[in-house]
Amino acid sequence: MPKMSPLEKLLCELIAVPSVNPSLSGDGPAAGGEEMVGQFVAAYAASAGLDVDFREVDTGRAIVFARLGPAGKAKRRILLAPHLDTVDGTPDQFKPRRTGGRIYGRGACDTKGSVAAMLFALCERARTSGPPASTEIIFAGLIDEEFAQLGSRTLAATRYRADLAIVGEPTRLRVVTAHKGNFWMRLRVRGRSAHGASPELGINAIHRMSRAVDLLETTYAESLRKRRHPLLGCGTLNVGVISGGRQPNIVPDSCEIIVDRRTLPGETEASVTRELVACLRRKNLQAEVDSIKVGPCPALETDPSLPLVAQFMQAARQTEPASAVYFCDAAILAAAGIPSIVFGPGDIAQAHTADEWISTASLESAARLLGAYLARLD
Repeated sequence: MPKMSPLEKLLCELIAVPSVNPSLSGDGPAAGGEEMVGQFVAAYAASAGLDVDFREVDTGRAIVFARLGPAGKAKRRILLAPHLDTVDGTPDQFKPRRTGGRIYGRGACDTKGSVAAMLFALCERARTSGPPASTEIIFAGLIDEEFAQLGSRTLAATRYRADLAIVGEPTRLRVVTAHKGNFWMRLRVRGRSAHGASPELGINAIHRMSRAVDLLETTYAESLRKRRHPLLGCGTLNVGVISGGRQPNIVPDSCEIIVDRRTLPGETEASVTRELVACLRRKNLQAEVDSIKVGPCPALETDPSLPLVAQFMQAARQTEPASAVYFCDAAILAAAGIPSIVFGPGDIAQAHTADEWISTASLESAARLLGAYLARLD
C-alpha cells in the first residue's frame, strides 16, 4: 500500500481522537465531547506558527481558534469554520483505515475531512508564505453542530465579525450558497377521556390527530410544492413522531406529533406556525403548536456575486452556485451578518453511516483548492 500523504495522516489522526457530541453519546469510550480533538488541532496549528486560543462555550467544550494574520490591524477576515463534533459510533469506527482510495472512520466526511483540508491548507500557507499583509485568516473549530449549534450560536451572539465564512461540510467540492432551514414543530390535540366500554362519552384525541396528520401530509404538503426556490426547490414536511393514549380501554384525551419542516429563505418559525394553524382551522381542526428546537435554524441564501464569494467560486472553477437540502452552521453565521458559504470534501450521503468514508482524491483536491485560494490572499 502506498505511503500515506501528510494530509491523509492528519485525517486519520483526527478520526482516532473521538469527539462525539455529548448530547448524542452515552458513557462509552467515545464520550467526552470535543475537548481532546480541540487540543490536537491547537497543537498541530501551533507547530506551524499559528496563534492559538480557545473560547469556552460550555464546561469542557470550547471553540479552538488558529490565527494567521498581519501584525497590525487587518483589512478583512476570512473564517474557515468546520465543526469538530461527530455523531456517536462503535469503537471500531474510531479506528481509521485506508483502503481502495478511501479513508474510513467516524467523522471521515462529516466533517473531519473538512477539518483536515482547511487546517492543512492554512498551516501550509503559514509555513511557505507567512501571514498575508492585510488579511486575517482564522480557522475556527466549532462545537455542537450535530445537536444545538452552540459554537456558531456563540459567535453569532457575541457579534463576531468576518468578511467571509467558509463552513466545512461534505459538499463534493461544490461551493454551496443556499441551504434549507429546519424547524421541529410539536402539535398537540386535546380530547376527553372515557371508559373504553363507553367511547361515545369521550372525545378520541388520536382520531382527531389522525385527521390532522392526513391534512398535513396531503393538502399542506401539496401547497408547499407550489412554492419553489430556484436553487432549493420546495419546502417539505415530515410527520416523524406520534404519541398518544395510555392503554386500550381508555379513550385518549391527548395526542402529539412532531413535525420536521424544511424551510426556504424568508420562512420563519412564526410564519410556519401561523401557516400550520391556519391550515388546520380551515378544516375545523385545532392544535397547540410550538417549536422544540433549541434555537431557530433558518435557511441560508448568500449572494454569489459578493466579491469574496465570487473569488472563492472562481478558485473552485465554478460558474453557478450550488445548494444543499441539509442545515448547517452557515445559516447561523449568515444571520449574524457574516456572508457564509459551505464547502468541503466528501459526500453527505456517507455522513452518519456505519461505514462512513471519504475518498482520498476528494480530500487532496479540497486541500489543494483551499491552499491555492489562501495563497492568493494578500
